[in-house]
Amino acid sequence: MLRVLVTGAHGQLGRELGFSVPQGVECVALERDALDITDAASIADALSRVRPAALINAAAYTAVDRAETDREAAHAVNDVAVGLLATACRERDIRMLHVSTDFVFDGASGRPYQPTDTTGPLGVYGASKLAGETRLRSGDAGGLVLRTGWVYSRHGGNFVLTMLRLMADKSELGVVADQVGTPTWARGLATTLWAFAENPDLCGIYHWSDAGVCSWYDFAVAIAEEACALGLLQRAPYILPIATTDYPTAARRPACSVLDKRDTWRDLSLQPLHWRAQLRRMLQDLKNRNPEDSSHDRH
Repeated sequence: MLRVLVTGAHGQLGRELGFSVPQGVECVALERDALDITDAASIADALSRVRPAALINAAAYTAVDRAETDREAAHAVNDVAVGLLATACRERDIRMLHVSTDFVFDGASGRPYQPTDTTGPLGVYGASKLAGETRLRSGDAGGLVLRTGWVYSRHGGNFVLTMLRLMADKSELGVVADQVGTPTWARGLATTLWAFAENPDLCGIYHWSDAGVCSWYDFAVAIAEEACALGLLQRAPYILPIATTDYPTAARRPACSVLDKRDTWRDLSLQPLHWRAQLRRMLQDLKNRNPEDSSHDRH
């Protein structure tokens, strides 16, 4: 039995990791009250209690705009804490898998980013995540970094749930059309992380998102269409494509953050699934959710 400790148990990825544990794996998912990743003593205590063979770090500071004025907090979780986890795991011969982001790139490339491409984050969030990657990779050649982007699920705060809420209340929405990437259902990301956990010979930097490419505008249109088809929305609002300059934010976003996933598909023998098919599955999951889960979805 492979025992894996998962951090960030109450996050949208942490929850999906808990829902998708494969046979032959024992998952111990801890929330912040049980494991404060910014505290070396808390990390040591958790690792001593759980004694895992591997650790998946699904905890992160993800408030991209707030990070611009909350730099210390972003780096504490996304940077310094990763170093603490990496050191503790290395001392105990525990394999560490860490989730990073497409925001480590500047978005200026005209093609999907490969794991070996030059990084260049545009803001504090991306810089803090890149610093965390460096801490793990510099001290642990066996560690694994999995970059992803545009993650959503039926839990927590994300673009899909925000759009569903706005679409239920508004007849017209403006959505940015000049930022391009690939949506990622957290369930698929979790499944991929479990596959990496079960392949201990794989290390280094990998990329994962669902297949295909779209803008935030295209994503919003698809959400409206799929939600109406499932009865989650009574009507689809008019969605207006707008420019990034029409929707100013504190943090700059990469204009194109499409990730090249071919290494992951090859090394894990995975067949790529298109983002729209995954969106449909997530919305069906949302429609069918157990009412008992509703209280947890607010976390």
